[in-house]
Amino acid sequence: MGGSANHYDAVVVGSGPNGLSAAIRLSQEGLKVLVLEAKETIGGGTRTIELTEPGFLHDVCSAVHPTAVGSPFLSTLELDKFGLEFIQPEIAYAHPLEDGDAALAFRSLEKTAEGLGVDKEAYIKLYNEFADDWSYLSQDIFGSLRIPKHPLLMAKFGWYGMFSAKLLGNSLFKTEKAKALFTGCAAHSIVPLTRSFTASFGLVLGASAHAVGWPVAKGGSANITKAMAGLFRSLGGEIITNHTVSSLSDIPPAKAVLFDLTPHQIARISGNELPKGYLNKLRNYKYGPGTFKMDWALSEPVPWLNEAARKAGTLHLGGNFRQIAKAEQAVWDGEHSEHPYVLVSQPTVCDPSRAPEGKHTLWAYCHVPNGSEKDMSRIIEDQIEHYAPGFKDTIISKHTIHAMEMEQYNFNYIGGDINGGAQTITQLFGRPVLKWDPYKIPSDGLYICSSSTPPGGGVHGMSGYHAARSVLKNEFHISKI
Repeated sequence: MGGSANHYDAVVVGSGPNGLSAAIRLSQEGLKVLVLEAKETIGGGTRTIELTEPGFLHDVCSAVHPTAVGSPFLSTLELDKFGLEFIQPEIAYAHPLEDGDAALAFRSLEKTAEGLGVDKEAYIKLYNEFADDWSYLSQDIFGSLRIPKHPLLMAKFGWYGMFSAKLLGNSLFKTEKAKALFTGCAAHSIVPLTRSFTASFGLVLGASAHAVGWPVAKGGSANITKAMAGLFRSLGGEIITNHTVSSLSDIPPAKAVLFDLTPHQIARISGNELPKGYLNKLRNYKYGPGTFKMDWALSEPVPWLNEAARKAGTLHLGGNFRQIAKAEQAVWDGEHSEHPYVLVSQPTVCDPSRAPEGKHTLWAYCHVPNGSEKDMSRIIEDQIEHYAPGFKDTIISKHTIHAMEMEQYNFNYIGGDINGGAQTITQLFGRPVLKWDPYKIPSDGLYICSSSTPPGGGVHGMSGYHAARSVLKNEFHISKI
C-alpha cells in the first residue's frame, strides 16, 4: 500500500461515527482521505429509517446521545453548521417502579437528588465532582491507554468505578429508587452487574446526564453522521458507498488503511498479511450478548402510570436492582429472560418531527444471548404494558429485528453485539489486544478505529479520533493533539 503510486493518503473502511471521526481528523491535516461503505447509505449505528409507516422516523440502532454531546472530539467540530441539532428532553431518563412510582434523572443534579429521599446526600456526593468536572473527566475516560491528564479526578473515578454495580450501589444507597437509577445506567454495560468495573458505566452515564444531558438528534440519529459527512466533504474528503471490502485488494492504494470494523472481520479481510500471533488474538476476540430491537408507530404517547415518566427521553424497565441483575446474568448464561431489562426511547416527547402530527414513535431493545434468533416482541411489549397499562392499544404498527438480523443489518454487530465486543475487564482495557497503541495493527499501514478499541461502544467518535492520531504520528510524523 505504500509508495508513490498511492491514490490516497488514507482509506477508512466503514462510515460509522468512528470511521468518520478518523477521516475528519486526518483531513484536518490536509491529507487526501477516502471512506468506503458497504451499504447504500452511510452511518453504521446511526441510521434513521421509516421502519413502520410513512412519516414515522425510527433510529435503527443508537437513539440517545450523551456520549456524542459529551465527546471531547465531536464537541469541537461545530456540526450544527452542517445541520445537526440536539434536543434535550425535560427528563433525561426515568426508571419506573411498582405502583406508578419512578426514579427520575433531571439535568439538575440537585433536583434529581431531591426525589431520592434519604439518599439525597449520597447521590450528590457520588456525582457532584464528576458532573462539575465533566470536561476534564471526559478527556480521560474517553482517552486511550495512557497516563491520565487529570490524575486526582481519575483516581476518584477509578476507586468508585472498579467495583461491581451491586457492591457500589448497595454500599452507597438505602432506597430502591436510588439503587434503580444507578442500576439502569450500569446495565448499559451489557455485563453481569456483579462483575468488577460495572459501576464505572453507572458513573459515566449518570454523570453525563447532569453534565451534558441525554439528548436526541433532531430528525433522527442519521443526522449526526450526515453532518459529519458534510464536514468531511468540506475538508476535501471522498465517500464511496456500495463498496464491499472482502480482502485488501478491494482497497485503493493508500499509505494507511483504517478499519472501522471488528476483529473477526479484520482477520478475514487481512488474513495472512498479519503476524500469526496477532491474527489468533483477533480470531479469539470475545463478543458479548446480542440485542432484540423493536420500533413502534403509536397513535398517542405511551400512557406510563408515572406521569413524569411521560416526559422522559429514555426509560429503563425491569424493576429493582435484584430483578435487573437476574435478567442480565441470565443473558450471559445463554438464557432468554421472561422479565428482561428493557431500554426504551421515546424521541417524540421532545422531537415531534419524527412522526406525523399527533402521532409518536417508540424505540426499545432488550439483551439476549449472542446469536439469538428468538422473537422477544411479546415479552418486551408485556414489560412496557406492565408500567404503562393501555400501551398495546396505542400501537399502529411495529417492526422487529432479532440479534442475527442485527448482524445482517450491520456487519459490525457480530451475533447482535452492538458494542464491538464484550466489555469484560480484559477487553475493557485491552481492546482488541492489550497494547500501548491498540489502534496500530502489526502490518505496514494497517489500523483499527472501531468500537473494538478504547474507549469502546457509543456514539462518541473517540476510537476513530485516537486511531487517526496514531496514523498521523506513525505514518506522517505529525504528533500534535
